[in-house]
Amino acid sequence: MSHTDEPILRTSPARFGKLLAILIGTMVVGGVIFFANYDYWNSYLPTAGKIQEGLGAHAAPVMGTATATGQTVEVSLSFMESPDFKVYAFNALSGDGKNPDVHAHVGDKIIFHVKNAGKSFHAFAVTDSTTGPGPAIDGTTVGTADTPMKPGASGDATFIPSAAGTYYYICAVPGHRELGMEGKIEITAVGGGTAAPSGAAVTATGNKVEFSVSFVMSDDFKQYAFNALPGQPGSNSPITVKSGDTVTIHVKNASKSFHAFGVVTDPTDPSSVVWSSAVGTPDNPLKPNAGGDVTFVAGAPGTYHYICTVPGHAQLGMDAPFIVK
Repeated sequence: MSHTDEPILRTSPARFGKLLAILIGTMVVGGVIFFANYDYWNSYLPTAGKIQEGLGAHAAPVMGTATATGQTVEVSLSFMESPDFKVYAFNALSGDGKNPDVHAHVGDKIIFHVKNAGKSFHAFAVTDSTTGPGPAIDGTTVGTADTPMKPGASGDATFIPSAAGTYYYICAVPGHRELGMEGKIEITAVGGGTAAPSGAAVTATGNKVEFSVSFVMSDDFKQYAFNALPGQPGSNSPITVKSGDTVTIHVKNASKSFHAFGVVTDPTDPSSVVWSSAVGTPDNPLKPNAGGDVTFVAGAPGTYHYICTVPGHAQLGMDAPFIVK
């Protein structure tokens, strides 16, 4: 009996060709996606990079209080970049229109209307820091380095300076300020008087006030509010205090969901919490029946909001006025 060894084929030229085509096709598609979004990858600095730059060592400046002048200064700013992404600026890439200076007085309300007219991702902020991406002054941001404004996006930010000096409006995405996205805000004291240093804390009046706030929801989870459901007495009652008052808020989660409390400048932006007024956070909220207290000194006069800072809850009804006179 004869025995013949025959080769065992593990694959075939046709199968190998298909595999090679799939690999090459995957690399080509990946390359197209990468280079189509190259401006984004180039503009974004991950958290590890921010820590390396030492951003974690800085705290956001706390603005003091000021007597409102009743004057409003409106400023329109657009992010833009050159086609080769080497020049970054506001409003114009060169000439008198580039990064226009802003002039106002202590107590003026400066409203920035911001638009991302570029092809990259940006974030707006006002800071008193002379270098780097911040930290931002409370309430003056549109987007952040982690959640920047996409091309075509827009938003408003309000800055009420409480001290004379030089401030800066910038792109808060790390590196963009150095590439040119920086403008000056020159603030002078009303009547030429001497103002407190930039970032000075509010001087407490000695007056202490307390309020109790409860998160409530309807049984069908369709109505969200504070203290009472919409249409009932006491629902979303305004809180009114004076600038410099020491305010204590007693917070109770009387609902069956998870919530977090904060006084904010923008009720559509849960991250715009001011004066360290938070009780819980979206990442670590109050459980049902849990509670907590927070004490802070009310800052500059204006209309703020106390909200549930869990994203979406303010829009569902947990949004009420917090008025500082």
